[in-house]
This record gives sequence, C-alpha cells and structure tokens, in this order.
Amino acid sequence: MTATARTDDLLFVDSETAAPLAPIGSTPVGIGAAIASVGVSLPATTIPNASISARLGVGEDWIERRTGIRERRVAEPAERLADHATQAARIALKRADVSAEEVDLVLVATSTADEILPNAAPLVAHALGARSAGAFDIGAACTGFLSALAVGCGQIEARRARCVVVVGADFMSRLTDPDDRSTAAVFADAAGAAVLCATRGSGRIGPVVLGADGAGAEHIVVRRDEAVVRMRGHETFKAAVSKLSESTLQAAAAAGVDLDEIDLFVYHQANGRILTAVGEQLGLPPERVVDCIGDYGNTSAATLPLALALSDDEGRLGDGDRVLLGAFGAGFTWGATVVEWGAS
Repeated sequence: MTATARTDDLLFVDSETAAPLAPIGSTPVGIGAAIASVGVSLPATTIPNASISARLGVGEDWIERRTGIRERRVAEPAERLADHATQAARIALKRADVSAEEVDLVLVATSTADEILPNAAPLVAHALGARSAGAFDIGAACTGFLSALAVGCGQIEARRARCVVVVGADFMSRLTDPDDRSTAAVFADAAGAAVLCATRGSGRIGPVVLGADGAGAEHIVVRRDEAVVRMRGHETFKAAVSKLSESTLQAAAAAGVDLDEIDLFVYHQANGRILTAVGEQLGLPPERVVDCIGDYGNTSAATLPLALALSDDEGRLGDGDRVLLGAFGAGFTWGATVVEWGAS
C-alpha cells in the first residue's frame, strides 16, 4: 500500500532558499506536495448482505443490484475511530520512512469522531508521537479526504509545513438506521491515511478543484435529535453523477491533461451505479475506473485512501501514473484533483 515515491526525493527545505511555485499547468519548478505513501486500517468484522437483506425483507441480489455492495466492514462497539485512524497513519508513516517527529500537521477528515469534543486529530497526533504537529478535523462528509488533501497541499506549497498526515476515517455504521432500506446496506467503517511530503520533483498533487451547493443540503442529513443518516437516494444519485463528471473535467483542465492521459480514475465509492454512470458519461474505459465498493461499502471519508491503497496493492499504480481523485458528499460538497503517483 505504498506509493512508489522514494523518501530521498522528498524535500524538507528551508523556505528562504525555495524557488517560487510554478503557475497552474506549467512545468513544476517550485515546491509541491507529493503522496509518499498510503495506509489503511479496517475493522475485522465483516457483514455480508444476507445479514441485512433478511432484516429488510429483500433478497441479497437486490442489495447488490442497487448498490454494487456484497459485504462491508463494521466496527464493534468497543472499537474507536481514533485508534483506526492512528493505525492507518502509523502504517503510512512507516511505509514512507518518515518519523512522527517530522510531521508538521495532522488532518483527520471525519463525520463520526468518537466524541463531539475533542476532535479526532489531536488524539491521533498524540498517539503517533507527532509532538510538534498541529492537528484539527475537517468536516466535509464524503468529500472530507479530498478537502483535507487540499489543505495539506496548500500548507506545503506555502512552505508552512514540510510533512502532513491526511486521514480519512468514518464509522458510518454508527449513524445508520438498520431498518432504512436506502442506507442500511450502504454505509460501513474504515480508516485510510496518506503522508504528504514536500518535493521539487515531478510527482506531485495538482490543483484541487472544490465545489459546494447548500441548496442540496436536505438530501443527506444527520440531525442531532435523531443521530442517523437520512438520504434521498434519487436526488443524491443525480447530483453525484453530475458533479463528479463536471469536477473531473475541471481538474483535468487545471492540471493541463486530457482524460485519455489519465491512467486511473479513483472516485468516492458511494454506489456502484454512480461509478458506472460517471464512467459512461465521460466515456471512460471501465478498467480505468476503480470499483472496490463490493467488499467494503461506502466508508465516507475513508473511501479514497482505501481505494488508492487497494489499487497500489493490486499493481494498478506505477511511478509517474496520473491518477484522478474525485469525491461527492453531503452538503452538497464535491471536488477532484489529478495526482502524479510517486516522486522523482
């Protein structure tokens, strides 16, 4: 689950000697942010469709046809999100050969922290031993990891940080109504992390395009008095396909590449039908669109790092490959970016 970046290519530079950043679309000459590694932590408990379909009064095939999901991981009551977030980050740091003392900032994208206060990020930073790091949570629902990636990149590009740990972690099972057909079979639990380091090389994260429209807020809601997610599936489906397609084109244009120059498309794993619809709308070959929702479900902010890690494990990512990351979530929020895998 590691990017092909070598740590001797990742720069921890003095800001006084750093060259100016390159304009969007130009040859990179300044300091950029690269993904040095990724890591994942998953609950051990697996829930197959049969356990859910019987309760909902539907067939197992009904769930898979509507969502693309066959099974999902679910945390036990005693498991803590902060612990899984820490484990994912610890794995990523080890694979990047970066010590916790070198981390300047820890960002945790989550909607399901263990407590309302404190945020998860300070707990993760403390558990990692990142004593010199700032830490805070980012709340953008399923777009959370991408939003945190944008913040981490900005800090590195502005030379306010040299190494940032970005975690996407959610225990969505704790917000799911087990009797709600629209959500009971969809959401699941996981944590994924990426280590971002400064680089002068070509492997870096491109411009991150972000968008939001509060007019769609009522379509995915968790209210304090009820504390379960309510989702209008049809409206969410249409908006997700539209905005993921739109932001894909925007991110590719901002990075100065055509869609046929992108090797892999890694979208938020919300629903198998959404992935198929986006691919068809953009004319993408199915083999270049990652679809790993079948075994893991919708883990909200964790889906992007999880999908990256699985793709790396399967040998689908090579040094210099262009990877598009795209996400859509409650709010509505959405975004995309093009990443060059590895650093050189």
